[in-house]
Amino acid sequence: MPAEGMRALTHLTPSPAEGVLLPNTHAVIIANGELHNAALARAAIHPGDLIIAADGGANHCRALDLTPRVLIGDLDSVLPAELDALESLGAQIIRYPARKDQTDLELALDYATANGATEITVIAALGGRWDQTLANLLLLVRSSDLSRLTTKVVTTSARIRLIDGSQQIMFVRGPGSLTLTASPGDTASLIPIAGDAHGVNTFGLEYPLENGILRFGSTLGISNVIRSSPATVSLAEGLLVCVVISSAEGVVP
Repeated sequence: MPAEGMRALTHLTPSPAEGVLLPNTHAVIIANGELHNAALARAAIHPGDLIIAADGGANHCRALDLTPRVLIGDLDSVLPAELDALESLGAQIIRYPARKDQTDLELALDYATANGATEITVIAALGGRWDQTLANLLLLVRSSDLSRLTTKVVTTSARIRLIDGSQQIMFVRGPGSLTLTASPGDTASLIPIAGDAHGVNTFGLEYPLENGILRFGSTLGISNVIRSSPATVSLAEGLLVCVVISSAEGVVP
């Protein structure tokens, strides 16, 4: 079990006043899961983005031809050669002890929001370990909850999505709405978690819902199709995981 109350050994996460970002900025977190289609992942990253490597995500940065601005975590999954290279390139290294209360991805999310990110894209957060995959998905749900991300450092508005190859995952809790980053022909699935989703309305989908109910455990919301863009989803109550799968090969979600 993680040690209670452990803190970073060096370079503690700065307060928002000391942050490196201005408001309304985009952070990209490279996690330590499986990286599917490096070219698509690289295309989702733009000049000016704050790039954060969560521990072993630093190893993916070479495949993405990226130098992260920040490397954070206990660094047990970073190849020594990669760590030396990043230090020589001026990346900020924020090292935590192995016995800690948060995963490396959670630390990266906290850092991004503490430094003003209002949009966060997470890459390579899924993988072969089911415990890590489920924990990462639920962490992003928590982080997107009510569109308010509350951390030990700061509370701020942030839109979070996970990209995995041609697929992406977003979240929306009622009462709220979400514009899907998608194109006509893409597949869109709406999956209720944390109970039933009530008052669900969709626009731009082949099979529309109007004030509908998506029951927890039901597959009713699976494999819908985007018919017009922008497509939107709103709901009065509940929590939806929204999965969008691009229909065009080589197109960034």
